[in-house]
Amino acid sequence: MNNIGQNWLLLRGLARESGHWGDFVSRLQREFPQATINTLDLPGTGRFNNLPSPNTIENIVKFTREQALQSGFLNQPVTLFALSLGGMVAWEWMKQYPQDVSASILVNTSLASISPFYQRLRWQSYGQFIRVLLAKSILAREMAIIRLVSNQNDKNRLIIAKDWAAICEQRPISFLNSFLQILAAARYKPDNQPVEKKVLLLNSFGDRLVSPTCTIALQKKFQLSIESHLTAGHDLSLDQPDWVIEKLVFFISKKTV
Repeated sequence: MNNIGQNWLLLRGLARESGHWGDFVSRLQREFPQATINTLDLPGTGRFNNLPSPNTIENIVKFTREQALQSGFLNQPVTLFALSLGGMVAWEWMKQYPQDVSASILVNTSLASISPFYQRLRWQSYGQFIRVLLAKSILAREMAIIRLVSNQNDKNRLIIAKDWAAICEQRPISFLNSFLQILAAARYKPDNQPVEKKVLLLNSFGDRLVSPTCTIALQKKFQLSIESHLTAGHDLSLDQPDWVIEKLVFFISKKTV
C-alpha cells in the first residue's frame, strides 16, 4: 500500500474523454509533484473514438487495461481516479486484475446490483437528456450536458461548453458508442464480493444525473470510506477540484485500509 498516490490513472465517464478533465490533471500534479499522472480514454472515445465501444463493462476493462499495458502505465500499481461510468470500470478492474491497482477513488458511480435504474439515472434528468438529443449545434448540445452535470453559473458553463465543443469537433463520439456505453452501464451487475483494495467514495448531493444514494448504497454494502459534497454537481472534479484534491490528500495519508 505504500505506493498509493505515486502512479495515477484517471478514467472519465459516459461519452467523455481525457480532454474533459480540463485543468484537474494539472491541479492534481501540483499537489503530488513526484507522482506520475496519466489519463486514458475508454473505447469509443477520445483517441479511440473511431473504434466501437464494447457493450459490457467487463470488455471495456479488457480493452482499457490492454491500452494501459501498451502505454507502460502499469509498470507499478496504479491509483485509479474514476468518475461515473469510469467508476464501474475501476470496480471491475479491481475485481479482475487486483495486482494492477493499489487503491481507487470512485466518484458519483453506481452498480446495477445494488441501486435501481431510476436512481442510477434520475428520472428528473430525462427532460434534459431530450434537450441534449435535440440540440441543433455542438455548442448547444455541450451546454445542455454542462447544465446536467455541473452546478456552476451559466457564465462558467458557457466557457466550459465552448471548450467541450472544441473537443467534440476534433474527436466526436458517435451516438452508437454513447448508447453502447449506456447499455454496458445498465447491465453491469458485479457479484456481492468486496474488492480487496483501499477505496474512497466521493459523491455530490447536488448531483442531478445520478442520485447520491447510489454511492451511499455502495458504501453501506461494502463498508467503504465516503466523503460527500453538499452542493456540487455530477462532475465533481469540475465543480469542486480543490475539495476533491483535499480529500485525496487525506485519503492517501491514511495508513489503514
